[in-house]
Amino acid sequence: MFRFEDLKIWQLAIRYADKVYDFANTLSKEELFGLSSQLKRASVSIATNIAEGSGGTTNKDFCNFLNIAIKSALETVSLLFFCKERKFISDELLKEIYQDAELLVIKINAFKKTIN
Repeated sequence: MFRFEDLKIWQLAIRYADKVYDFANTLSKEELFGLSSQLKRASVSIATNIAEGSGGTTNKDFCNFLNIAIKSALETVSLLFFCKERKFISDELLKEIYQDAELLVIKINAFKKTIN
């Protein structure tokens, strides 16, 4: 088993990406290579950076990857607000995913403090 598999933040990030993926798959075919692709890549990047960082040799290195994971979460939120502007997402789903992103960022930041 790899170190990251036991991390709650990684598990939460996987569930977050799954939810964002589900939404991205509802977008029209015109958005397949635009918003849909960008949302999917950004959401998967969160868990990927947590996993990649966990294999680093120092806690400082790990924290750098955690910072990238946070930035990817913020990227998804920004993209979702654009989707709201275009009326691609309901207010309810945006609120739900936004709260998930907020919780994820809070937990990643808390985890960073424990390894510093």
